[in-house]
Amino acid sequence: MSYYAKIDSNNIVVKVMVSDSDYMNNKFVDDSPGTWIQTSYTGSIRGNFAGIGYTYMKNVSTLGVGSTDIFIEQQPYPSWNVGVNTAEWYPPVGLATVSKDYYWDEPTTSWKNL
Repeated sequence: MSYYAKIDSNNIVVKVMVSDSDYMNNKFVDDSPGTWIQTSYTGSIRGNFAGIGYTYMKNVSTLGVGSTDIFIEQQPYPSWNVGVNTAEWYPPVGLATVSKDYYWDEPTTSWKNL
């Protein structure tokens, strides 16, 4: 069995299902708008297991390769980028404090203490 994610015209995952690949390729009929793309429960393909609300991105430089496609959570802030070796979002600066009470301040693109 394999897992498949349906993305809408904005590349947002709207549905995830498990199915036999032969069924998906030869017998499955879905007339609603969108595209079905295989995902992996272990994240072994496309970086992460696709979740509803995730974004499908193409031609991303991550996971140690110059160009790949991934499923990733929604971008938390406009200044954050996809990690070079992971399909995760990272802030433009690392956390510089040991305080447990901090938050990301997008206007200054920095961490702030509460």
